[in-house]
Amino acid sequence: MIFESISSGGCRSYLVGCEEACAAALIDPELSQIDRYNALAARHGLRFRYLIDTHTHADHFSATRQLANQLDAPVVMHRASPAPFVDLRLEGGDLLVVGRLRLQSLYTPGHTNDSMCLHVEDRVFTGDTLLIGATGRTDLPSGDAGALHESLFQGVLKLDPALKIFPAHEYKGRSHSTIAQELADNPRLQKRERGAFIDMMQSLNLTMPTHVTEALRTNMSGGKTVAQMLSDAAASVPFMSMAQLKANIECRRDDMIVLDVRERDAYESGHVPGAFHLPRGQLELRVNEELKDPTRRILVCCEFGRVSTLATATLRTMGFSGAVALDGGIKAWREAGYPLTVGKEP
Repeated sequence: MIFESISSGGCRSYLVGCEEACAAALIDPELSQIDRYNALAARHGLRFRYLIDTHTHADHFSATRQLANQLDAPVVMHRASPAPFVDLRLEGGDLLVVGRLRLQSLYTPGHTNDSMCLHVEDRVFTGDTLLIGATGRTDLPSGDAGALHESLFQGVLKLDPALKIFPAHEYKGRSHSTIAQELADNPRLQKRERGAFIDMMQSLNLTMPTHVTEALRTNMSGGKTVAQMLSDAAASVPFMSMAQLKANIECRRDDMIVLDVRERDAYESGHVPGAFHLPRGQLELRVNEELKDPTRRILVCCEFGRVSTLATATLRTMGFSGAVALDGGIKAWREAGYPLTVGKEP
């Protein structure tokens, strides 16, 4: 068996492959690591047969759908997953065939209603059901402490004690544990009586994950993250440096429109000299009235450089092929000591 563990902060994803069949499964892939997964598969001469999420993640962005579009491989989750883009939905006990390998699913609700673990040979990929020295939390949408108790004590923990466990998260640099070691040392597993376990889980008082709303939205729907939208927009537009814009202003070039897409109070507090004001929220509605010549050079700017990138991509989609975005924002322009005009007039 070919095996790779990939870390991204505290998130863990796993490549499991069969050398003879040149096939692999990718478990819990994270969006920022797509190039790394593809590089690992290429290095081992493997093709991804399955792209698997052990559950709906609330703390990071899954890469399964984007990889599925790239690789024409199915997205695999448990049948209870709410995601509409899942291609293959498993029941507990179902097998995935990867060459000579057999990955067997084990339905383990509790952290989420769609949580599952995967057993292959001498190891179990436990997702967020069982962590090293902990368990998955149960206070997020569809979490259920009673169900987690059942999944652990009547499911995962009844497997061979020698099996290695590889969780979806590990924050202390440990590569893996075993079921026996967790039964002996994991403090949450010492509360073996159902009521005591539920009381413990309900009193953990954990902080919410960063980007929890966005992660759940994108992982459940297949929609794009804000970072993806910005990346897509940045790949489709050219940029102008602040130094070049400053030089154009000093030369009094009048062949370019500088378009400030911030809100009015931000614009009036200080803008690039000569900049015309058109808020991003009104761009599509007023573009035909305010920008009559689609051949003009248009330099778009905002406070931090993100909204202007999206606005520039919109303009180019609408036919303004000369639209470019300022590399940076008015904040950086201000901090560089470049000139600003205060007030309503350009």
